[in-house]
Amino acid sequence: MNREVVIITGMSGAGRSTVAHAMEDHGWYVIDNLPPSLLLSVCDMTERSADSIAVVIDVRGRQFFDDLNRSLAELAERGISRKIIFVDAADDVLVRRFESSRRPHPLQGSDRIVDGIDREREKLRDLRSGADLVVDSSQLNVHQLEKKIADLFAGDSGASLKVNVLSFGYKYGIPVDSDLVMDCRFIPNPHWNPELRPKNGLDSDVSSAVLNAENVSEFLDRYVALFQSIGNGYLREGKKFITLAIGCTGGKHRSVAIAEELARRINGSQIDADHSVFAHAIHRDLGRER
Repeated sequence: MNREVVIITGMSGAGRSTVAHAMEDHGWYVIDNLPPSLLLSVCDMTERSADSIAVVIDVRGRQFFDDLNRSLAELAERGISRKIIFVDAADDVLVRRFESSRRPHPLQGSDRIVDGIDREREKLRDLRSGADLVVDSSQLNVHQLEKKIADLFAGDSGASLKVNVLSFGYKYGIPVDSDLVMDCRFIPNPHWNPELRPKNGLDSDVSSAVLNAENVSEFLDRYVALFQSIGNGYLREGKKFITLAIGCTGGKHRSVAIAEELARRINGSQIDADHSVFAHAIHRDLGRER
């Protein structure tokens, strides 16, 4: 049997516990704050279990955390595949969360919260760069983060490649968890149409105006074809989660309509004879611009 374990890690305060609880709610057997040296032993103990296994590993383990690379190598030697979910958030968001909870950062010591965050970022730099999925919780509340994880892990279980098509507004910053960024500000902006301005890209008349604009259909055709090639490459490299970020000025009209259409086109498509795609649209900034 091809065994697999999901490792949940990331920045303190970014929402690792929320991710763990969401996966637990969807049938995963989750172990929190596991010393990395015990990772292989846990996999051996659960070998005959039908449960999917996820473990939370982070810097709370202090010196034990340094054993993680060795433990990941041992998993590979035993033929046990792993996915790494890295939960992240902007530094200012993390500072506010620690201040509101009145708890110190685990690497803060006698210094400031930002010093602890800097130390943790440096310690996790390589792990983040090698993660299969980076989840940015900066602009998500607990319920939105739970839903995002549910969409990823409780969706089409037969899909080989799971894709978040994420609309956003450039005025609010590019999503840090994006793998590919597409700028759709070349499309005429419905904001300047008084009838369309109060609506958004989920409304049919706004969507029609965006999708029927000059060159948009051809652009989408070419982007979907490009995605097929990129999808093949990601699968060859073992990456099964992709975030396609679609940006316009405010994340209200154009990016929302394009994200919905892209998700519709690629959802259920075949990368090759053995690999299919599960895609859904998420709208990060919808509702922020009035």
